[in-house]
Amino acid sequence: MADNAKTLEVTILGRAYRVACEPAEREALLKAVAFVDGRMAEIKKLGKNATTERIAVMAALNIAHEFLAHKPGKAAASVDAPDYRRRIAAMQETLESALAADQDKLF
Repeated sequence: MADNAKTLEVTILGRAYRVACEPAEREALLKAVAFVDGRMAEIKKLGKNATTERIAVMAALNIAHEFLAHKPGKAAASVDAPDYRRRIAAMQETLESALAADQDKLF
């Protein structure tokens, strides 16, 4: 953390936490806090008398699972990798044709 980091107080599931944060990262941190708070609130609604610790662990597991499912190199259900490859190949062909045509004009 740089010397210009500020302490920011955030609230997750009704509990306040103080977090060191650089000014440039403030908005990203607040979005992350809102996301985690929302996920924990969803889990709390589903559970019966769950402790905050258990809710936090379940939220972390759910978030980690979603992250790893969309990690590059793993095909997620909503990603059509062959279609992306086909589209990239078509773009490459278009670029090569345009560059070849421009080179002919240079000579």
